[in-house]
Amino acid sequence: MNKERIGSVALYIVCDILFVELAFLIAMGLWFGGSIPGSRTTVVPPEAWVWWSQYMAFAAPIISVVVFWLMHMYDNIWKYATMDEVLKIFLATACIFILLYLYDTFVLQPKQIMVLARRLLFVAWMLDTMLFGFSRVGYRALRRLVVYIGHIMTNKAGCKRVMIIGAGFTGHKVLQELTSRKIRDRIPVVMLDKDQSKKNTHMKGVRILTGMDQIAEIVDKLKIDEIIIALPNQAASDIQPIVSQCMNTGCMLKIMPPMSDVSEGGYNQIRDVNITDLLSREEIKLENKNISDYLCNRVVLITGGGGSIGSELCRQIARFGPKLIVIFDFYENGAYELVTEMEAWHGKVPVVVRIGSCADSERMNEVFAEFRPNVVFHAAAHKHVHFMEDCAVEAVKNNVFGTLEAATAASRHGTERFVLLSTDKAVNPPNIYGATKRLSEMVVQSMSGKSQTKFMTVRFGNVLGSNGSIIPKWKWQIANGGPVTVTHPEMRRFFMTVPEACSLVLQAAGLGKTGRTFVLDMGEQVSILELAQNLIRLSGFRPGVDITIEYTGLRPGEKISEELMLPEEREGMQVTANKKIFVAKPVPLDPDFEKDIRRLKEAVAHDSSSVTRLLKKIEPRFTWEEARPESARKGAQPEIVGFGG
Repeated sequence: MNKERIGSVALYIVCDILFVELAFLIAMGLWFGGSIPGSRTTVVPPEAWVWWSQYMAFAAPIISVVVFWLMHMYDNIWKYATMDEVLKIFLATACIFILLYLYDTFVLQPKQIMVLARRLLFVAWMLDTMLFGFSRVGYRALRRLVVYIGHIMTNKAGCKRVMIIGAGFTGHKVLQELTSRKIRDRIPVVMLDKDQSKKNTHMKGVRILTGMDQIAEIVDKLKIDEIIIALPNQAASDIQPIVSQCMNTGCMLKIMPPMSDVSEGGYNQIRDVNITDLLSREEIKLENKNISDYLCNRVVLITGGGGSIGSELCRQIARFGPKLIVIFDFYENGAYELVTEMEAWHGKVPVVVRIGSCADSERMNEVFAEFRPNVVFHAAAHKHVHFMEDCAVEAVKNNVFGTLEAATAASRHGTERFVLLSTDKAVNPPNIYGATKRLSEMVVQSMSGKSQTKFMTVRFGNVLGSNGSIIPKWKWQIANGGPVTVTHPEMRRFFMTVPEACSLVLQAAGLGKTGRTFVLDMGEQVSILELAQNLIRLSGFRPGVDITIEYTGLRPGEKISEELMLPEEREGMQVTANKKIFVAKPVPLDPDFEKDIRRLKEAVAHDSSSVTRLLKKIEPRFTWEEARPESARKGAQPEIVGFGG
């Protein structure tokens, strides 16, 4: 125990002794006419004075200190005292006065010391409890009073007025977090809840109102600056209308994450509302047994494991108890950051990293021979549409032949299932990226049936929050005062969050027969313009007023809207048990497909000028030539938009 701690304990002991003595003096004075024992006007009988001064004055402090010590009252950090500590104070003082009562009954009375009314001890107990409690939690009460008065005096000066939506357990925790901060820069003004029984009640002094459809009126009436949504257990489809109302108020918005996140990070994890909170969807329900059957105690290899999709797959796979997770990536920094995170949160699951390119046949076989993976998720790909328009050879090397080498190694080394992650841009592709992803799907389809390995493809649309997505670019533009650039006012895209996409990928992989292409239900297409406008509002600005929007026009390879299936695939589409996953009807491959792939490989090595021509021959739906108008602006600086899969 250090000197500071010893000094603190000594001070508490001295105060406890003084308080218990003072409690007896006041109790005797009140009991015998309201005078102070020892004063000239006292009516306290001499016998009572002797009873206290010669017996209780010595016994009471000894018993008090011993009880407090045994109950660890000197070990508490009272700065953070809660109702548990208040109850402990009550029990400790009750024990003290029960022992004093027994001392008086069985020690003093047989000696014919003055018989006092036992109620005097009861009065002394109540007084000592108040004095003792104030010495422990009085500091917090006074500090809270000073802060409260300061807020009244300063009104809004330097403080934001906060509305909390949700007056349940989580709302209480948020309120507690706000009121317990050392620096009070936010004032909880009101709480809003849909439970009518809570209307006009109070929580920690903050009034609770109802009426979820009157957010704007309440904000205006109470001059609210910030709104915190504390509804972590509500479905996204229920949260979205609330967020939409809040965005129209001009207030800063924050939200409590789901309870699964709170359990790891605590209630200080209140975060800004982001664009993914606006995707209104039904909750994705995973068939955990189905996933666990093929992942539990298996070696799982994720190519591109350091990327946004690959890293989220690693996190979710770790929950199912794999024997080993192998992260294979060309970019070592992303892999390093993921391993650091995995060691912290999923330390029981062994994770290893191997660096290399999927297009390197020798490296692929080395890794497969070393680990003999049971399951492979192939997420490695070049994905930026506009970069790939001017780098067709590299796109083919990585996306087509990287898939071919990985799939071939899986087949050679007895992998149980191989899952390719694809994109909606593979459907009727107008750009190099989409064409290479379509060919990668065809490569996987061609491998099915040639070995015991189950080959399957999972196709989905744009992923909000993935590396290189449009959102960080827009945030940068907003932070710099705009303008926010949007390609076309009518452009629409399918969107999912990273966790949503990965959850459905894991689900689909457990359903697969070899050669299947699974298509994820992405919901309705979202307007890119509306997405940009919502992000501006979430940042506390008015679109078109505070932040302007500029249209840059369609660039080579871009579509106004995307498709998830070819017409031929849709005709024979099947719905799986998980109604958010569909099976596309396989489109037969050309008999010369494998020969064409070999020609493409030769072109990549020796005749890059013929690469796009061969892509179009292998996939006739590839409309690259038609998609490159004269306004293609050769040599223009490509811009990362990140609408790739």
